Amino acid sequence: MLQAESAPRPSDLRRVSRASQIPLHHQVANDLRDLIVSGAWAPGQRIPGELELIELYGASRTTIRQALSNLAHEGLIARQAGRGSFVRDATITAGPYALTSFSDEMRARGMDSTSEVLASAVVAADEEIVARLDVPLGAPIVRLERLRSGDGRPIGLQVAHLPAALVPGLELADLTNSSLYEVLEERYRIVIEEAEETYVAAIVDPYVANRLGVQPGSPALVVERVGWHDGRPVEYTRSVMRGDRYRVNVRLRRTASARGRRRSPGIGTPR
Repeated sequence: MLQAESAPRPSDLRRVSRASQIPLHHQVANDLRDLIVSGAWAPGQRIPGELELIELYGASRTTIRQALSNLAHEGLIARQAGRGSFVRDATITAGPYALTSFSDEMRARGMDSTSEVLASAVVAADEEIVARLDVPLGAPIVRLERLRSGDGRPIGLQVAHLPAALVPGLELADLTNSSLYEVLEERYRIVIEEAEETYVAAIVDPYVANRLGVQPGSPALVVERVGWHDGRPVEYTRSVMRGDRYRVNVRLRRTASARGRRRSPGIGTPR
């Protein structure tokens, strides 16, 4: 529920720079986004009004309104006619990326991470697992299905697969509120040193929707991760993350070679 109190007036705002190549509304949005994502402005707090932001940033009303519109589109604030703009209950933002577990992500954001083990068993590797983990067809695989939550609210449904020969007894371990990566390291001396992830937009089916507390057909982000230890794939995890509670933020930088290369007319991805 939105609260009435205003967010603290920031003391270290970066006033817009008209000498910068970054559009003014992006400068304002970037600054406000940092305050929200860092937790300086808590969910439910009202942020400074348009007139105050105009004064604080030295920007026009049009610039401020466009910045606020961007933040509302990203789901960071809710704008209410006659009342102002409020910080929304933040989604979980992953990135820029370091290799972390879900538990690490939650801790980094000051949230309590919990897990509910829905299924844990040894199964035979099918063709998909064979392709991901480079094991023989029918090889024993530990399949672990967990509901992952942050601050008591469901965020994602994860199904992890690991070669049973490397993790004997893992299917019997109590992983209710434990990090799988921590258990792998402490019990089996397996450290996921490198991983590759693929992201696909999807809608949830009735089973996943029921687990995540959303309506069937709701948007989701499917994340497939293959993790390596000692040069071989040892983990394949498929996560279905709630579209309203999880997003990925990646900062891109153009290389010197790309800047110096002329682009042919009509070629390239429109931006």
